[in-house]
Parts: sequence; structure tokens; C-alpha cells
Amino acid sequence: MRNGHIFKGAATALITPLTENGVDYENFRKAIEWQIEEGIDALVICGTSGEGSTLTDEEHREALRFSVEVAKGRVPIIAGTGSNDTDYAISLTKFACEVGCDAMLLVTPYYNKATQKGLIKMFTAIADASTKPCILYNVPSRTGINIEPETYAALADHPMIWGIKEANGNIAKIVETKALCGDKLDIYSGNDDQIVPILACGGSGVISVLSNVMPKETSLMCKKYFDGDIEGSMKMQCDYFPLIKALFSEVNPIPVKAAMAKMGYCENYVRLPLTEMEDAHAEVLYAEMRKLGLI
Repeated sequence: MRNGHIFKGAATALITPLTENGVDYENFRKAIEWQIEEGIDALVICGTSGEGSTLTDEEHREALRFSVEVAKGRVPIIAGTGSNDTDYAISLTKFACEVGCDAMLLVTPYYNKATQKGLIKMFTAIADASTKPCILYNVPSRTGINIEPETYAALADHPMIWGIKEANGNIAKIVETKALCGDKLDIYSGNDDQIVPILACGGSGVISVLSNVMPKETSLMCKKYFDGDIEGSMKMQCDYFPLIKALFSEVNPIPVKAAMAKMGYCENYVRLPLTEMEDAHAEVLYAEMRKLGLI
């Protein structure tokens, strides 16, 4: 049965530092250590921002194992183990459990998609194979499929399904999900421009791109809300909005990779089909970073 939260606050959907030769583990360690020092509440490894879809199976597994080794239990490590291939997702989930990851992030199936019935069956099969709690990841802009509130309700009693990362952008659907599921599922914002609005819907935090470059502040935004400083939390949401907008001016993680490279945590290298950020967008991003004293 459910026992508390996987995390409450901000989890960074961490980039995977890459070079032409593979994963840059020196900078990967540096980024993980900095995130923990800055007070981040959890780390998501090999998610969308971590380019999990273009890592080889060997790289993906080693990145998960390495992150657990570096974190040493100081923050929860949430493994991106979702796939549109259910058997592969089960295999990766079992591996992540074995190497000590604290939770799984399971994206909806992309390209082949699914009916709502198919989603229930797939998520149930993966969660059945997991010894650690799972967060379902709904991002219809990328996958072409939406998890409906009734589907969340059908999955909410599974002992290994604890939460959802909701990036559908539809606040009304999130309210409906909360109404149907109550406290059975933690709701995490999957959009940095909706952190406070989703907290106001009973959310437990955010799985964030912004916190790659501002871990302390993103966590603080959530903490302020939880502590009753709604106005202070919303001010931070608004103050960081121009940077958030710049971080999504091209498809994630292109801009955040450029930002993290500028801060010295990786090379500005992404794998095809992603390409390096356009100069005009990069100028806007760097200008916003300078305003906030990040570079």
C-alpha cells in the first residue's frame, strides 16, 4: 500500500550530458552533485530532458545505475523507464528496481498509441512488475494520446501507481482528476509555466526543466506554496516566466542543453533528430539567464 510521497516539491528532469563519444559521466556527476547541493527534492533520470529516447539500452541502464551510485540515497532517483513497447518497459523497470532507483516515470505509448483500455492494461502490467512506486507521465503533445481522468481513477488503487506527471496543459482535466482520485495519486506539474496553478489544484509539486538551471528556486517556489505563502510562490512563477518561455522556445531539451552548457555542466550537444539551438533563440535565452544572474 501507498506510504507517503515519492517526493514533494521539485524534481529535476535532468539532462544527460553527451558528447559525440557517448555519455559524459564527469559532467553527469557534477550536475547531480550540484542539484543535490542546491536542495532539489528529487531527480528524474533518462526522461524526455535526459534524451532517454535516443540513448542506447546500455547507456540508459548505465545512466540509471550511475545516478543511484552518485546520489547515495540523498534524494530519490526516479527512472524514466516508459516505452511504447510494454515488454521493454517492463524489462527496464525491473532493472531500475534492481539497481536501487526509488521510483519509475512511465510515459504513455507514443506512435502506436493506445485506447484508454490499452493504457490501463499497459500501465498495470508495468506496475505489476515493479517493486518501486510508479508515476504515470501524460504528455499528449509528444505522444498523441491523453490519459483521461477516468483512466487515472481506474489505475489509482494499484499499490505501485502513486502519482502522475501531468503535461496536458488542461487545468479543467486536472481538477476532474483530483475530484475523481482525491489523495490516491500525487499530481505533479509537467509544465513549468503551470507549477503554481497545479499546486492550487492540490498538486504535490513539479517535474521540472527549469530546475536544471534553477534547482533551489524551483524547489522554493513549491515550498512557499506549501507554507502558505501563495503570493510569494506566484511572484516566483511570474518572475521566472520569461526564462521558462525561453527554455521552451524550441523543443525540449534543446534550450536547456544550451543553458546548461553555458553554465558549464555539459557540452552543447544533442542527438539527432534534435539539433543545436538557433542563434536568435539562444540570444533570448542567454539574456534571460543574465537577468537572473545565472551566467
